[in-house]
Amino acid sequence: MKLFVGIDISSQKLDVCFFDSDKTILEEATLPNDINGARTLKQRILAFHQLYSYRKIVIGMESTSVYSFHPAIFLHEDDGLKALGIVEVVVENPKNIHQYGRIWDEDKTDRIDARHIAEYMALEKYKTSIIREEKYLALQRLTRSRFQLVGQLTEAKLHFLENLYYKCNTLSKELKEENKSALGSAMMDILSDSLSLDEIAGMEVEALVGVLQEKGRGKFSNPEKLAKVIQKAIRGSYRLGKVMQDSVDVVLASYVEIVKALKKQVKLLEKSIAALFEVIPEAECLRSIPGIDAVYAAGIIAEIGQIQRFDDEARLAKYAGLHWKKKQSGNYESQRTPLTYAGNHYLRYYLVEAANSMRMREETYRKFYQKKYAEVPKFAHKRALVLTARKLVRLVDALLRNRQLYTPERSV
Repeated sequence: MKLFVGIDISSQKLDVCFFDSDKTILEEATLPNDINGARTLKQRILAFHQLYSYRKIVIGMESTSVYSFHPAIFLHEDDGLKALGIVEVVVENPKNIHQYGRIWDEDKTDRIDARHIAEYMALEKYKTSIIREEKYLALQRLTRSRFQLVGQLTEAKLHFLENLYYKCNTLSKELKEENKSALGSAMMDILSDSLSLDEIAGMEVEALVGVLQEKGRGKFSNPEKLAKVIQKAIRGSYRLGKVMQDSVDVVLASYVEIVKALKKQVKLLEKSIAALFEVIPEAECLRSIPGIDAVYAAGIIAEIGQIQRFDDEARLAKYAGLHWKKKQSGNYESQRTPLTYAGNHYLRYYLVEAANSMRMREETYRKFYQKKYAEVPKFAHKRALVLTARKLVRLVDALLRNRQLYTPERSV
C-alpha cells in the first residue's frame, strides 16, 4: 500500500490530506506553516507508516513561490523521513492540480485543494523532481534579483529618454547618427546638470569640450565633434516654458540618480554571482560555450539545478517553455504549432539571450539561425532565435549530463 500526502500551502497554514492507495482519506488537518507545524506533519507521516508499513510515501504540494520553499526543503532533508528510504517530495506545477480539480466541479477551499493534491499524487502522473541543493537555490536568489534589477534599470532609462525628448527632442536622433547614446553616464550628467539648453548652445566649442572631458573623464574619442552635435541638436529643438523646463530637469536628475543606484546594485550582485559560481562544478561546462558569459551560465544553471531532475533534453525544454503543442485529429494535423509559455520564464530568458549571443560567435549556430530566419516572411528573427534556443537546450543538457566542455564541430 502507498500513502499520498497532499499539502495546500499558504503563508499562515498547511492544509493536509492523508490519502492511501485504497482511495481512503485517513485524516485531514490544518497545521501552522512554521517549523512546529512541519514537525507535527512529519510525526503524523511516521505514525501512519508505523501502522500500515507503506512501500511508498509521496508528499505533494504546489509550487507556490516562497510559501512552498520551507516545507519542501524541511520534508526532503529530514533525517527521520530519509531513513525510511521510501519518501518522495514532489513540488508540482499548480496548473496541473487546478486542471485536475476542475473535473469535479467542487467548491474551492484549502481543505478541498489539499485533497485534490493528494488524489493527483495517487494518479502517479507527476514528474518526480529532486529538490535542488542549497547552492543552486542560493545562486537562483542572486540571478533572479539581478534579472529584476536589470528590468528596473531598463525601465528607468526609457523614462529618462522620454523626458529627454521634452527637453531636447532632436538630441537622441543626432547622437544615434554619430553612434553615440544619450544613456551614457557622462551624457546623462550633462543633460540633467544645472546648465540650461540655451547656455549649452551658447558656449564656445572649447568650453563644452572641457565639460565633456570632465564628465566623461577623458573617455570621449572625439569630444569636439560630439560638442558640435549636441549644440546642433539643441539649436534645432523646441523650447519649453520655464515651469515645464524646471519640472523636466527635476525628473531627469531623479532618473540619473536612480540609474546610478541600480547600476551599482547590479554590479554588487554580479560580484556575488561570480564568487558563488566558482564553487559549482558545472560552471566551466557552460562557460566553455562561445558567447555564454558568467551571467548567462549562472542564470541557466541556477534555474536547472541538478540536471538529473530531468529525464532528457525534451523534459528540460518543456520546463523552459521551449515546447510546441501538436494539434492532430484523425488524418488532420495542424501546421500551426504555437509555442507554450507555461514553463520557467527565467530559464527561457537566459536560454534565448545566450542563443542570440552564441549565434554571432559560433558558425554552426549562425548557419542554423540563418536557415530558420529564411523559412518565414513574418516574425523571422523572433522565430529563428527561439528555435536556436531550442537547439541550445540539447547542447546544455549534454554538457551538464556528461560533465564535459564544449568542443566545436570540426569542418571536413
